[in-house]
This record gives sequence, C-alpha cells and structure tokens, in this order.
Amino acid sequence: MSAPPVAETLAAAAERLPLTGRLIAIDLGEVRIGVALSDAGQVLASPAETLEVPRNQDDPALRAMVDALARHEAAGVVVGYPRQLDGSEGKPAARARRLAGVLEQRTGLPTVLIDERFTTTEAERVMLAQDASRAERRRSIDRVAASLLLQTVLEVQRTRRRVQAEAAAEAADEAVAAEAADEAVAEPDADPPAPAPKDDRWH
Repeated sequence: MSAPPVAETLAAAAERLPLTGRLIAIDLGEVRIGVALSDAGQVLASPAETLEVPRNQDDPALRAMVDALARHEAAGVVVGYPRQLDGSEGKPAARARRLAGVLEQRTGLPTVLIDERFTTTEAERVMLAQDASRAERRRSIDRVAASLLLQTVLEVQRTRRRVQAEAAAEAADEAVAAEAADEAVAEPDADPPAPAPKDDRWH
C-alpha cells in the first residue's frame, strides 16, 4: 500500500482530482476529525461535521472517515497534510500521509494531500470575527479548517475547468476551419466563362 504523492504545488495535487462531483476535505486531528464538502459542481466548500474518535487510534479513525465519504457520496478526497513550519514532515504529517493511503486503497477514490499548516489559524480568525464562543470554536474549528482547505482546492479546480473549456473551444474552432478547408478543396471549380463571340466584320 502506497500513500498518495506529496505534490510540490496545489495545482499539481489537484490534477489527481475529478473536475466534477462532490469533493470531501478532511482535517485530521488526534481526537477530532473535521469534514467539509463541496457541492457537485465544485463551487463552494462548506463545513459538514466533526468526527469524534479515540485518541490517535488509526482503525476507528479510518472507519469513521470511510463511513463519512460514503454518506456524503464523495468523488474525491482532500486530506490536510500538516507539515511543520520549516516544511519538514513531523509525526502528524506522517500519520496523515499514511491514513490517506489507506483511505484511497479502501475507497478507490482519488485522494490528495494538501499543505494545511495555516488553516487552523485562519479558521480561528474567521470564527473570532463571527463572535463564536470558545465552546463553539472548540466544537467547530476542525470542520471550518477543512472547509478553508477545500475552498483553496476548488479555486484551482475552477481554473482547471476554464482552461479545459478554452482548449475544447479552440479545438472545435480548428475542426470547423479544417472541415471548411476540406470542402473547398473537394468542391469542383466553377465552369470558366464562355469566350466572347468573334467579330468577323473586319476580316
């Protein structure tokens, strides 16, 4: 069993995801797992739920995540990859990479690892701006962090769809032009104009 590759860029990671269908993001914690989901058109990410699991026990965490992916009818999975601030892989990131590999194997869904070093901090800022209580922040921060992570992926997916649509339109234009050129070649030349009648009055 191999883990999903850790891509150097967000765009490179997103290449493994489908361009349509609901994407699910997972923010993997020791006892709480934040889950966020997109709509089928991959426009908007929304916090979905927080899974409570025994501390650092992989099997219960995997069962809960597999169940969530099935319930939400996921087409692709984004797993937060918590690198350390210097970019190296610590124990939490190694665990995320390992569990992402098992998830992909068990579900058959394309699964990518996305750097999430600052999503929890950003989620805290967002919830403070909404005047969320300490208790509410504690209950919701993991799924809010997952939604922020997923929204960054959706922006990349939107760009991918636009580029794909532009390429398809250009190919269609080229096909139309080529067809018109072929028809012009195949069409017989028009009859040449008849010569003017000869005037014999001067002969």
